[in-house]
Amino acid sequence: MDIQNLIRSRRTIHDYVSEDFISRDDIKSIIETACWAPNHHLTEPWHYYLLGQETIDEVCELNRSILLETKGKEVAEEKTERWKKIPGWLVVTCNKSNDQLRFMEDYAACACAMQNIMLSLWEKGFGSKWSTGEITRKKEFYDSVWIDQSLEQIMGILWYGKPDLIPQTARQPVAQFITELP
Repeated sequence: MDIQNLIRSRRTIHDYVSEDFISRDDIKSIIETACWAPNHHLTEPWHYYLLGQETIDEVCELNRSILLETKGKEVAEEKTERWKKIPGWLVVTCNKSNDQLRFMEDYAACACAMQNIMLSLWEKGFGSKWSTGEITRKKEFYDSVWIDQSLEQIMGILWYGKPDLIPQTARQPVAQFITELP
């Protein structure tokens, strides 16, 4: 698929077919390619945490406890069951900096790397979802995935796997977003 069609066809996937996995070696190869994202001064500000089943279970239980307090038992149980069916889990972080401009540039670079991962997965027939939900801002989540909150900021959880359903979507006419100057 050419890059234009790849970008236009990629969708956020919420539900996955659990029996079809992408190998860790393939994910590592995709991450290696993602690291070619543009990054000012070649800071390479990203770090990738490829979660195993033990950590996934811990994160699911942490989210369940958060939801029990905020949304109730029914929502907590439903979301926990859905999360446990997600085949692939990757947490992406960005190095923190005391220099606000550098951090903004690094954050943008990490976002580009995330997009590279999602497009690479899509090209191979795997869907993904970039989640920045409440759990990603909790100290307990940082602790669960062994991230030092003083050094790194979580960009999000990237879930991936074979899509169960590919949603359709549309975009507004691009003319609404373009200002042509003399």
